[in-house]
Amino acid sequence: MKALITTLFLLCNITLFAQSNQFAGDYSRSLGEEGKHIIEYKLTLNQDGTFVFHSYSKIQGGTPPEANKYGKGKWSSKDNLITFSSNKKEDFDEKYTLDFNNSTARFVTKNPRDKSDKVVKTKLQFLESEINWMQRIDVFRI
Repeated sequence: MKALITTLFLLCNITLFAQSNQFAGDYSRSLGEEGKHIIEYKLTLNQDGTFVFHSYSKIQGGTPPEANKYGKGKWSSKDNLITFSSNKKEDFDEKYTLDFNNSTARFVTKNPRDKSDKVVKTKLQFLESEINWMQRIDVFRI
């Protein structure tokens, strides 16, 4: 009986680990025209549950004309929702200033039961964030 319970417990943990693997990877989004305004987002979700985010913007006539913003922390998943968190003591310094606490994104991909030729790009769609410009941003898997 103990062996059966142990086996079931291990299978459940393997399933949870495999599920988080589907989310891990690099995501990016580039907006604007070359030579004019450019906004680029890059998000990396690591297998160990950590993430790194970089935002680059170059806006003609902007103040400042070029800006780099960084954030890092931990992520976790439940169903198709990814929750981000940042620890004020560990994840913030002069470079990493973006606070991803209370940020949530939905993992969007083509349903495996959908047999049509419809192309659905795998993406993360930010639903909530205390970073006002992150709400409703889509970043696509590279």
